[in-house]
Amino acid sequence: MATKIKLMRLGKMRAPYYRIVVADSRTKREGRVIETIGKYHPKEEPSFIEVDSERAQYWLGVGAQPTEPVAAIFRVTGDWQKFKGEPAPPPMKVAAPKPDKKALYEEAVRNSGEEPAAGATTPRKKAAPKADDAAASDAPAETPAE
Repeated sequence: MATKIKLMRLGKMRAPYYRIVVADSRTKREGRVIETIGKYHPKEEPSFIEVDSERAQYWLGVGAQPTEPVAAIFRVTGDWQKFKGEPAPPPMKVAAPKPDKKALYEEAVRNSGEEPAAGATTPRKKAAPKADDAAASDAPAETPAE
């Protein structure tokens, strides 16, 4: 059986993300797969690429052919160079780690402890008088005619 290493598209319109999968070459893009060996999220900055290098090396070794996009991903991660016995590429850019939400919250609480608590809120706006009430207050009171 001829196998291919290809991308399986997931996500929604204009927000794709992909799984790097090994599948029979005759299956469709989202068809049945043999094994999932990685992830690729192109819309993140920088793009998120995660490949199980050991499994990729195994499948390349037994003759699975990568599609062009997967081959480009393998060149970025260094799996293609490892398979061919070439020197490793420069390291990938990695996103900065996200700050700890609990630490951010505690810092905000510490900083807000110095502010006065009484004047923190603004007073509520008074409702404008209704049109009927305004017309009645402008007109002089009528006295009954005798």
